[in-house]
Amino acid sequence: MGIQKDRIKFNVGGKIFETSATTLANAGRNSLFGPMFDDDWHLQSMEGNDEYFIDRNPACFAVLLDLLRSGELHIPAKVPDKLLYREALYYGLLDHVRAAKWGQFDGNRLRLGASVTGRAPGDGTAIRAGPDGGCCVAHGSMVHVYDWMLEEHPPINLDYQRVNDIGWIDSENIVISACERLGRGDGGMGLFSSSSGELRYKFHVSHEDQVKSYTAGALSFSSDCKIFASCKGRSNEYGIGVWDQVTGKQIDFFYESPGWSLGDADRLQWLNGTNCLLVASLFPRKDNCYISLLDFREKRMVWYWSDIGAPVTIDEKRVRDAIAMEESSSICVVNEYEDLGFMDLRSTVGSVRWSSRSRLLTGKMPEEPCYPKLALHGGQLFSSMNDCVSVFSGPDCVLTSRLRRSYGGSICDFSIGGDRLFALHSEENVFDIWETPPPPIM
Repeated sequence: MGIQKDRIKFNVGGKIFETSATTLANAGRNSLFGPMFDDDWHLQSMEGNDEYFIDRNPACFAVLLDLLRSGELHIPAKVPDKLLYREALYYGLLDHVRAAKWGQFDGNRLRLGASVTGRAPGDGTAIRAGPDGGCCVAHGSMVHVYDWMLEEHPPINLDYQRVNDIGWIDSENIVISACERLGRGDGGMGLFSSSSGELRYKFHVSHEDQVKSYTAGALSFSSDCKIFASCKGRSNEYGIGVWDQVTGKQIDFFYESPGWSLGDADRLQWLNGTNCLLVASLFPRKDNCYISLLDFREKRMVWYWSDIGAPVTIDEKRVRDAIAMEESSSICVVNEYEDLGFMDLRSTVGSVRWSSRSRLLTGKMPEEPCYPKLALHGGQLFSSMNDCVSVFSGPDCVLTSRLRRSYGGSICDFSIGGDRLFALHSEENVFDIWETPPPPIM
């Protein structure tokens, strides 16, 4: 950029600030200051004045101007965080503030940033990270939505319909799947505003040209704007439904085959590389475990595995969660002792190769354990177990880090997104926010 070293003055709330065009250009084209520059990043001439007047808080402007100069965020004690965030939003500098508060996600460098106590009675059931650093938490029939500043938006109340899963379309819209209530004809899925909680539209299931009530379970989203959900109806609507997330219209349905399980899935995962959907129905929701890959283009199951008929002599070999690892063409599974197992997607013979070196827990299980969950992010594998999240790195999934705190009880769910890890505890209605510290400014 051919930025001139011109100086520029601002009168912010009666206080004069002077800075250089180079510093101001760090705000970016989409900020309030972007239109002050021409296409070559030269300051455009002012007419009649030698300073810009902005009727805003001068103390916050000083903090934000220093952030543009140094890349570091120093907030004086007299400046409330919420006030600074509001001013940063006005100037178009929220992304700069976020980048200075926490860095690019790295599971081995995570630090506990905050903990939030839930506001609903009963245990939390699911937590999902939003794309901008916020999250949403399901408690029974309630969904509580938080922005990246951890300010709570109006809660979403589904009137005693139990929430099964939540998913973010973008920072403004979330999808909620819920149980059907017999005799009410409700349940299914809806698209809601994350800021107001308003229901924007419902996703319907049609069977033999008739709209059916159904229970929606696990959710997944594809890069080409499709929504996938496990579905259970009262007739033959057992399987995986597909909807266009823009129009809300149903565009496909993969029906469950006799002797298999799709409608009761615990996890769905869209695989961009193969254009297939991982569907996992797991113990204890089902008596047996069923894992399959569905190709919707050919309308067939291209890979599958089940423990039906397998000799299970010790309960620890029960699969509790599963996740596909596309780079290694494998599926990782975990049992209740956090042993990791792997299955080769290139092999038609589905068998689990358990990795005993991954065992992290020995001894007696707690009286009310939370079954482990898996997640992938940035080439790292994450597994929750009791009150801890373990981080595995490298092609051999070597344990490299553990995240643990002493308050809140076992972790019942966790989610990664917006460069944060959110961990929901089964007790005290508390969730933790783990962040990577920003790199030092040299």
